[in-house]
Amino acid sequence: MTNLTDSQRDELAGRLAARRQTLRAEVQRELANSDDPRIVGFKNELAATEDWVLADILADLDIAMVTRDIAELAEVEAALARIDDGSYGTCSDCGQPIGWPRLNAQPTAERCIACQEKREVRSGRPGHPTL
Repeated sequence: MTNLTDSQRDELAGRLAARRQTLRAEVQRELANSDDPRIVGFKNELAATEDWVLADILADLDIAMVTRDIAELAEVEAALARIDDGSYGTCSDCGQPIGWPRLNAQPTAERCIACQEKREVRSGRPGHPTL
């Protein structure tokens, strides 16, 4: 039920794929610069398996930059999965299309502005989502 054109969806998919590559490179660089034994173990595991799901475990470590990048990488991966399964551009809460301006500004958005605002109010973090 998306209102995106094929070219808009392709453009966003390309931007998301590029961001995924950038984030993966940043995580690898951050891991390479760490001498924390926990990080060294994960670095070896990632190199051996290329399983980026393992990187989620790094969020439990007190490494702010890696944690931030891993969280964004998870959002990018989820958006790419929605593109693959055809649900991209449809609000996960109300099922209505997410507008091009919002997706163009925030390609990982999974909710329309109205539903995102409701979610933020319920969580106690009111704010204004990116269009």
